[in-house]
Amino acid sequence: MATRRTAKKPTTVALVGAGTGDTGLLTLRAAEVLAAAQTVVHDDRVPPSVVALATSADEVLLADHEAAAVCVSAAKGGRNVVRLYAGDPFLHDSGRADALALVKAKVPFELVPGIPAAVAVPGYAGIPVGLPRTVAHLDSDVADTTDWAGLAGTPGTLVLTCNAGEVGKAAAGLTEHGRRGDTPVAVTASGTTTAQRTIVSTLDTVEQDVAAAVPSLPSPVVVTIGAAVADRAKLSWYETQPLFGWRVLVPRTREQSVTTVQALRDLGGDPLEVPTIAVEPPRTPAPMERAVRGLVTGRYQWVAFTSTNAVRAVQEKLDDVGLDARAFAGVKVAAIGTATAEALQALGIRPDLVPSGQQSSEGLLADWPEYDDVLDPLDRVFLPRADIATETLVAGLKERGWAVDDVTAYRTVRAAPPAAPIREALKTGGVDAVLFTSSSTVRNLLGIAGKPHDTTVIACIGPATAETAKELGLRVDVLAEEATIPSLIAGLAEFAVSKAAERAALAATPIRSRRRR
Repeated sequence: MATRRTAKKPTTVALVGAGTGDTGLLTLRAAEVLAAAQTVVHDDRVPPSVVALATSADEVLLADHEAAAVCVSAAKGGRNVVRLYAGDPFLHDSGRADALALVKAKVPFELVPGIPAAVAVPGYAGIPVGLPRTVAHLDSDVADTTDWAGLAGTPGTLVLTCNAGEVGKAAAGLTEHGRRGDTPVAVTASGTTTAQRTIVSTLDTVEQDVAAAVPSLPSPVVVTIGAAVADRAKLSWYETQPLFGWRVLVPRTREQSVTTVQALRDLGGDPLEVPTIAVEPPRTPAPMERAVRGLVTGRYQWVAFTSTNAVRAVQEKLDDVGLDARAFAGVKVAAIGTATAEALQALGIRPDLVPSGQQSSEGLLADWPEYDDVLDPLDRVFLPRADIATETLVAGLKERGWAVDDVTAYRTVRAAPPAAPIREALKTGGVDAVLFTSSSTVRNLLGIAGKPHDTTVIACIGPATAETAKELGLRVDVLAEEATIPSLIAGLAEFAVSKAAERAALAATPIRSRRRR
């Protein structure tokens, strides 16, 4: 008897709104479908940071007039498909057309809304739009096609999206049809990003104010019109963050910079990642393997970790030889600081010793016990470190009576030079601050990119890093209270706030009084 073949059902196509382009403002569902996508078709206005969330996609295409056909074909082939739009899918004629094409082809679709700029940007500018509100998009032929009388007569707040060059036309159209010339207006460019900029004006003066800012004011812009704009003076929360507008260079390994970058963004900073160090395995792996096996054969009384890289290197070697965190049973563990201790705790290992004072080799030695041949059954310390580590800790441990296996766990090598625009920005003052997290990041950044401009703020994580910076001719402005990334960033934020207060005080001082000083 013949068997009936059933046609393969097409997969569901996700029509996803990318919102304003800030990945933090995507819906959870948008992040989920992007992570699972195999084929992504995106608008040219969707930023690369959003497209990059499609980590499983092996087909990423720029949308054109064939976008709907591509989605239909891929879905009928059993692939997970995401059609990605700037803002919200149904804000675009293409979103409606794509949905209708999928229905016609009998391909199911799912709509994942995105936050439109007209909704998110006024809030990021500190303007409580409220209700009623009217939202409109103005095309380049704004003067010929817009119902100005209708827009001028709408109640509540009016929110327009348009190019910066069309703001004057919009203001003229509204005032000609009855809106008062003194109505408050806010024009926001690059909304919800660290480059956000807002100009507050009135309908009478906004054309001149925007013209003075162009071409530095990029399009498109969001124009908020109405009494709610007056609340911005009290409610501007985003553009008043401590590091807002600060371009902060982060010279670290790419693996280590993720949390630093996010912490800077949370304070309004514009982080610029420049890998200066690449971490590679030791050239000779045998000493590391012997030392790791020595953990379970009773060779060591202590293991001392001086970086998160050392923790990672030991973990990888444990995996290679078929061991896990149980290898540390009966061995005391020391961590040079909070970040290293947290990396150990993530592996299920709670350090026995973390410096109570300075988080450095000196701080660790200050708390390290003397070897006691009665109380200590073993006298040996396993010290997995970088190939360029200083001898301070080794010498100090030996002075306290301990034998040390100083083992190269990883090598740090200088990364390739950054792109020419980054080097130029660093040399000419286009970078507001640099975060240095080790002496090697100081040496390597200067080696691959040159010396920062004199106006650039230099922030160092600890005394040793600061000393290296000074030796290489840099002025250290910020020294972290604790040798941790959060403390370093907090110190930079405090410095930025103090400088802003100084500028505000100077601006408020009459010119004649300034001269007397």
